[in-house]
Amino acid sequence: MAVAMLSSLLGFAQQIDDTGKSNMKGYLSEITILGEGSKRDVQQMPDVSGTTIYAGKKNSIITIDNIQGNVATNTMRQILAKVPGIQIWESDGSGIQVGISARGLSPNRSWEFNVRQNGYDIAADPFGYPEAYYNPQMQAVQRIQMVRGAGSLQYGPQFGGMINYVLRDGSDINKRFQFETKQTIGSYGLFNSFNAIGGNTEKIHYYAFFDHRNADGWRENSRYKTNTGFATVNFKITDRFKLGAELLVYNMVSQQPGGLTDSLFGIDAQKSFRHRNWISTPWVTAALNGNFKVNEKSQVNLKVFGMWGQRDNMGFTSPITVRDSVISKTGEFNNRNLARDYYRNYGLEARYLAEYHLWNMKNTLSVGLRAYHGNTYRLQNGKGTNGIEFNTQLEDSLYPNDLSLSTDNGAVFAENIFRITNNLFIIPGFRIEYISMSAKGRVGFNPDKTPNSIKDENRFRNIILGGIGAEYHTGKYAELYANITQAYRPMLFSDISASPTTDIIDPNMKDAEGYNADMGYRGTIADYLFFDVSGYYLKYNDRIGLVQMKRADSSTYNYRTNVGNSTSTGLEAIVEFNPIKAWIKDKAWGDFSVFVSYSFTEARYDTYIVKTGDFSGNRVENAPRHILRSGLTYNLRAVSLTYQYSYISEAFSDANNTVKPTADGNNGLIPSYAVSDLTASHHFKQFSLKAGVNNLFDVHYFTRRSGGYPGPGLLPAEGRSFFLSIGAKL
Repeated sequence: MAVAMLSSLLGFAQQIDDTGKSNMKGYLSEITILGEGSKRDVQQMPDVSGTTIYAGKKNSIITIDNIQGNVATNTMRQILAKVPGIQIWESDGSGIQVGISARGLSPNRSWEFNVRQNGYDIAADPFGYPEAYYNPQMQAVQRIQMVRGAGSLQYGPQFGGMINYVLRDGSDINKRFQFETKQTIGSYGLFNSFNAIGGNTEKIHYYAFFDHRNADGWRENSRYKTNTGFATVNFKITDRFKLGAELLVYNMVSQQPGGLTDSLFGIDAQKSFRHRNWISTPWVTAALNGNFKVNEKSQVNLKVFGMWGQRDNMGFTSPITVRDSVISKTGEFNNRNLARDYYRNYGLEARYLAEYHLWNMKNTLSVGLRAYHGNTYRLQNGKGTNGIEFNTQLEDSLYPNDLSLSTDNGAVFAENIFRITNNLFIIPGFRIEYISMSAKGRVGFNPDKTPNSIKDENRFRNIILGGIGAEYHTGKYAELYANITQAYRPMLFSDISASPTTDIIDPNMKDAEGYNADMGYRGTIADYLFFDVSGYYLKYNDRIGLVQMKRADSSTYNYRTNVGNSTSTGLEAIVEFNPIKAWIKDKAWGDFSVFVSYSFTEARYDTYIVKTGDFSGNRVENAPRHILRSGLTYNLRAVSLTYQYSYISEAFSDANNTVKPTADGNNGLIPSYAVSDLTASHHFKQFSLKAGVNNLFDVHYFTRRSGGYPGPGLLPAEGRSFFLSIGAKL
């Protein structure tokens, strides 16, 4: 059915395309290297890139080579500094588990964003378990594309938007063979080695890299190591048809130091009371990517992709106030809890873009379809070893929790740029989504050793989303923009696989739904001023959660249902100014720029549907009101010096808005904090040198409180650290 719908849409688009009289202007191909030749690290996406429409949307593109910061350890507060309003959990000093959000949403493993790599999904399951356990090493990333708010029509289930990591692929290399290397050392045993080869001929361009990183970590018991291998080759079959293939193999093992109480944090933030907790995430992604230029005014892109992932975690995750348990007779530790997930996902996305004329105005149509199937096999509460090092051996024959979870998804979507005048664009769009989710298996054993099986859950739904955006160009390089777009978030696997002995699932539970709205003004003035200032409104209805209910016999149970609504309103602004280019215009003075990135967020609960405690009017958890990042960069010939400042205001860790920390550190206020970073770099011929200090003034702070893994307790951010990188391209 989906294929038939796409064929019909393609036929319609081609029919109107044949009536056009002028070539398409102003859109970029999929492999265009945005930002190349510019020192600016953040820019606005073009109205159209490849087969995707960005007009009317709040968006950003980050060019990694232009980032003046610590890219080697994925320091996201530096990499995303000029994207206003991005909240970052800094509880993982390794930079492996990236947690970002915007507009008062949860940063938990970026699960409110649709997370992609080279245009396809890389989260565990974008519907049932949208946590990003794998994130690419930033040295291997060419650019990051971000869409906030209005991304749900083209990318599906999310309220936060879309983030796409575009890996290096050799398209920027202009010779047959090139070797590049970057070696980084730093505090606490940091060592990173990135090595790549690539080349370009008339018909083929290829690229491959291997990245290794390991460190002991700033905190006790926070060792980690990662290995990533990637290879891609792209063939120019004809002048119109290009075909590419890629494969990425990733493996990470990381020790988890656990949380702290507030009093322990005040005594020694580097202390750890968990030394047997580990997580590992082997991850493999593969994709075929085809681009076909139908004619000068239309093109097709087809991606076929697969992801084979795994998550292994083991340890002792009782409250931090409870010591890791020891058998008194032997002095040995008790067995660790072992959990393993296996993810097997496959999908395709086809997109078609065409230019056509209507009422003598050039318009642009983008249509697409998506087909996806995902399986998650979840094994939990296994009896692991009583050792200290990473070990996935199971000492009992069975895992008490053994679940099979699956998702099937199909979607058709379309957007169109109607150019009403040369300056005014209207961009309507829609998405029709089909989602099927199922869960079966057991969640433990009853006292008589029989399986405690869940009821086989099957949820089917069709969702229709609509939205409309607009742009009004006030000049050649500035525009007003606005949009309002419906969004939704499907119920997760955890919402349909609860234990029947303790939880009851609302049979009428539905997906969370709502909408995003943006209005702003953005643009550039010559080469010395870049700005984007906007306001937003986010409505998040039917949030899913647990409430405690009583039976007739006064016993209690957890009821999983839609618990309430929330609203976020705010301001997001970025201004970057170069006074030398604006006023002095003398290259002998070098180059100096200053930026301010600021957001204000007012995120509150509106109503609670189930009244076990009224949170109406309370602030949404993990939603600081103020996020300010600013900095200045001075370049003189081949030398660059950058100072960056980040201030994040206080936030609550729970919907109750608990201020006084609980004894276990799980709940309580997350205080405001301010962090400074300093980076210097020097480029000469094919060589580069970069050095820096993260957290210059050694501020002790935390961004997260956790009630479970990888805590529990408050999770400190990293203190002061140093790094030095040496690179070469030959």
